[in-house]
Amino acid sequence: MNDDMFSSGWDVLDASHEALRTAVRAVPADGWDLPTPSTEWTVAQVLQHAVGDQIGFAAALTGEPGPGFDPFAPSGEMEGVDPTAFLGDALARAAKAWAGVDRDATEVPTPVPPHKMSPWSGSAACGLDAAVHAWDIALATGGPSPLTPELARPLLKVAREIVEPLRSYGAYAAALDPQQGDDDEALLLRYLGRDPHWSAS
Repeated sequence: MNDDMFSSGWDVLDASHEALRTAVRAVPADGWDLPTPSTEWTVAQVLQHAVGDQIGFAAALTGEPGPGFDPFAPSGEMEGVDPTAFLGDALARAAKAWAGVDRDATEVPTPVPPHKMSPWSGSAACGLDAAVHAWDIALATGGPSPLTPELARPLLKVAREIVEPLRSYGAYAAALDPQQGDDDEALLLRYLGRDPHWSAS
């Protein structure tokens, strides 16, 4: 399934999907075992987790089966896997599911607490997951941050709606204190428990 030309119609989600797609395409062949800002996970494990989460968001909306593996216990095994196709299938499922959402609905189901959100918040939450893992993968492999101010601002808005309950599950680390001079990207990353200046070296 090719999702390169498929849009969900939700700007934040589509930009986040593109960020993740770009980051994964840039991973070198020998880069899948590199460490990432996601504690104790390699690049391969972050990809697997991100794929599982996108399928989970789609399944919550459509009632179709969720991922065939536990996104919170990714194996890191990539032998025989085409990373671009593996991700592309998940992004397509998520984008198509969100494209079918009624924008006037009061709430839609989501796989994360509170499990029912407004359509905008739900789509942005799906985007948040993709975008933060795009950042993890890009930084781990020496690439530039895929986050822009235009993307970071709405992602921080939805993060403030959903992240606190998720910290107790280990989905996000404790927030880091904002620092003088932080831009929109840094504010988002610190809120998610990530050091904006993280480096693998």
